[in-house]
Amino acid sequence: MFSWVLGSCAKHLASLARLRHKTTQLKMSTSPPPLAAICQLTATPNKEANFSICKKLVEEAKEKGASMAFLPEGFDYIGSSREETLSLSESLAGDTIAGYIKVARQLDVWLSLGGFHEQGPEWEREKRIYNSHIIINNKGDIVSVYRKSHLFDVKLPEKGISLMESDFTLPGPSLVSPVQTPIGKVGLGICYDLRFSELSLALQRSGAEILTYPSAFTVATGAAHWEVLLRARAIETQCFVLAAAQVGQHHEKRASYGHSLAVDPWGEVLADCGGESPAVVLVEVDLDKVRRTRKNMPVQQHRRETAFYHSLE
Repeated sequence: MFSWVLGSCAKHLASLARLRHKTTQLKMSTSPPPLAAICQLTATPNKEANFSICKKLVEEAKEKGASMAFLPEGFDYIGSSREETLSLSESLAGDTIAGYIKVARQLDVWLSLGGFHEQGPEWEREKRIYNSHIIINNKGDIVSVYRKSHLFDVKLPEKGISLMESDFTLPGPSLVSPVQTPIGKVGLGICYDLRFSELSLALQRSGAEILTYPSAFTVATGAAHWEVLLRARAIETQCFVLAAAQVGQHHEKRASYGHSLAVDPWGEVLADCGGESPAVVLVEVDLDKVRRTRKNMPVQQHRRETAFYHSLE
């Protein structure tokens, strides 16, 4: 009789354990996807003012429940001349990044700092910088640094555009592996990198679920190409694409298009910050959508070997 009671209790406890496990799984499956915040701003040569604005945008993002906030290229400043751009630059150990490390730690939020003017390795001798995309975790650790690969050396006289980034910027030496974050695995690019599909496909093959292109697109190129390029990158990689952008007049010589966007793996625009003013928009990053899209349309499985695509050369 005693052994039967023990056996009955054991079965009951096992049933309770199974019920708890199912309940936990149900809670996990029904918990909402994490939120990403895309921040849009109008940077000027005033670094202190830019930091104050960015801090407020990140605070707003955190208050609204964001796990990670994305800031655009040139979040630290946008200079009005080559000389000013170089004179305001810093190392990763400087005050600007130290300030963002403190913000990330205090707010318990991850940061994508999308285009920092980083003094190059031979700064004292060469006076050249990198355009660096920095990921800081919620503990204040720098977990990844990507240096822009493709530099914007473009002259479009009919559009009034003449920018030669290579006059003061070094091209980054390599891509970096996608970073595991609270919203998923994020592959890093910067602005003009958006035009090179090889980069996005390389990041996707390395495990990226989200691509990010923090930018300061010109008004003319933005109006012509911004949305269509972001949607193309999302569709071809079947990734989310999050693109924080600069907007408006930075100084008398420079203005940016704005329209920070979030695009899902099907190429649908989920959010647009508009082209007028600083803003924050939050989007759910549902990685099940990535998995479903890739399962239902298995593009990567259909891709031929690399040599096939070079067979015409």
